[in-house]
Amino acid sequence: MKIISSVLSLILLSSAVLFTGCATKSKRPTPDQTVLGPNGLNPTNINTTDQSAAGLQSRLPDGVIDDGHLIHGLLPSVYFDLDQSAIKSGERSKLADAVKYLKENPTKKLLLEGHCDWRGTDEYNLSLGDRRARGVKNYLVKAGVEADRLETLSKGSLESIKNGTAEQMDHDRRVDLDVKKDGADAMAPAGGS
Repeated sequence: MKIISSVLSLILLSSAVLFTGCATKSKRPTPDQTVLGPNGLNPTNINTTDQSAAGLQSRLPDGVIDDGHLIHGLLPSVYFDLDQSAIKSGERSKLADAVKYLKENPTKKLLLEGHCDWRGTDEYNLSLGDRRARGVKNYLVKAGVEADRLETLSKGSLESIKNGTAEQMDHDRRVDLDVKKDGADAMAPAGGS
C-alpha cells in the first residue's frame, strides 16, 4: 500500500509541475519592440562594407587555387605536342593574356612549371620540361616582360598520370603559368631561374 501511495504521489506531483510550467503562453513582441522597428527593414540605409574587412582578399574564380605562395590556374596552361618544346600557334594567345596580366600587375611575377607525360626517362623528361619552361620564358621576354619577373622550374613527369590515356597525356604536356604571391619571392623553388 505504501508503494502505491508513493507512486501515486509521484505521478500527481509530476503532473502538477508539468501543468504549472505550461500554464502561461509567451507573448509575441509587437513590431515596435523588435530590432527592425515599426517600419520594417529599410534596405537603402544598410552599410554593406565592414571596415574591419578592408584588408581581406576578394574571392578567387572557380578552378583557381591559392596555396599561400602561388596562385594556380589564374592564367591558362600552355600545351605542347609529344616530345616538343616549340610553342604551338594556337597556344600563343594564352601567352598574350599572360603579357597583358603582367603589364596590368607590375608587382607580380610568374613561375613557369614545365611538365611532361609519363613516357621517357626521368632525366629526359626533366630536361624536356625545362626546355618547355624556358621556351615560354623566352617568348614572354620577347613580348616585353622583364626576365627577372619570370622563373622556370621543370617537374618533368613527376606529376604525370602513369599509363594515362591519350587525353591525359595531352594534358600532362604543358607549362603552368603560376602567379607568385607578393612576398613569396623569398620562398622561390630551388633550381629555378
